[in-house]
Amino acid sequence: MAAYDIRIIGDPVLRQKARDVTDIDGALVRLVDDMIETMYEAPGVGVAAPQVGVQKRLFVWDIGDGPNAMINPEIIESDGEWTFEEGCLSVPGLSWEIVRPKLVHVVGRDLDGNEVSYEADEFEARMFQHELDHLEGTLLVDRLDPETRKEALATLRDLQIGAEPAKPSRGLRLR
Repeated sequence: MAAYDIRIIGDPVLRQKARDVTDIDGALVRLVDDMIETMYEAPGVGVAAPQVGVQKRLFVWDIGDGPNAMINPEIIESDGEWTFEEGCLSVPGLSWEIVRPKLVHVVGRDLDGNEVSYEADEFEARMFQHELDHLEGTLLVDRLDPETRKEALATLRDLQIGAEPAKPSRGLRLR
């Protein structure tokens, strides 16, 4: 059983900007371990702390090369454009084509407090951008054009997704 439930659209925690992590300690390491367990069980390729109800600027991911965590991440450079069908564990069962930069340079800290830097393209770049959006209180539906967003919100209402905060999701993942 996952350590946390994934918060879904409608939960106010998903709309708040996460706070910087100031201490890397045993409690943070346990949080990261629990987030990784939750991500794998969901299943997903990434989970940001706000998605499990924790307002800290960190996320975990695994796109096939083992689990990773980044603390206080920021994109310092981006370039290009790439359209790809994107879903989110916090918006279960739905996905849309989203345009994002194709290349990003992300910096942050690892669990040892060391600075880390990633230059990523396409899927990995998208994953970083998606998880960073969560740290800013931005959801996938916010990336849609106005007409598609209106349709998406109507679909969510019809499916009663987001009607009750903190409802767990086992569904869609970034793909």
